[in-house]
Amino acid sequence: MERTLVLIKPDGVDRNLIGEIIKRFENGGLKVRDMKMVAPKKEFVEIHYAMHKGKPFFDLLIKYLANRQVVAMVLEGKDAVALVRKIVGTTDPSKADKGTIRGDLGNDSREKADAEHRSIYNVIHASGTPEEAKVELKLWFGK
Repeated sequence: MERTLVLIKPDGVDRNLIGEIIKRFENGGLKVRDMKMVAPKKEFVEIHYAMHKGKPFFDLLIKYLANRQVVAMVLEGKDAVALVRKIVGTTDPSKADKGTIRGDLGNDSREKADAEHRSIYNVIHASGTPEEAKVELKLWFGK
């Protein structure tokens, strides 16, 4: 069984989507193996998103997530990383397929976020690869 990290971002927490999001993962055959609600410090979020350092959206992303409530989860299942990515949908909610978390629950777009000079509100972060999941799980859960 594979494990992966999922973060319900502040827009998902603020909109009371935690239960709906967990339900979608469980209905998809994944198990929640660990979970916590935290308000990560700026330095911690910078470490988590270090691969994006230098990109135009980096500072906006850090500002959006730092010191705000997020739900961090360890999900487990067969091919968990790929399955979670399929359930989550593409990064831009306005382009995500219906039936995905971002496609159904997201209410933002890259264009709107850029026009308002802020991070895109896309409800969730999910590890992109099994290797990335291992690094992120160690960072967030020490596992």
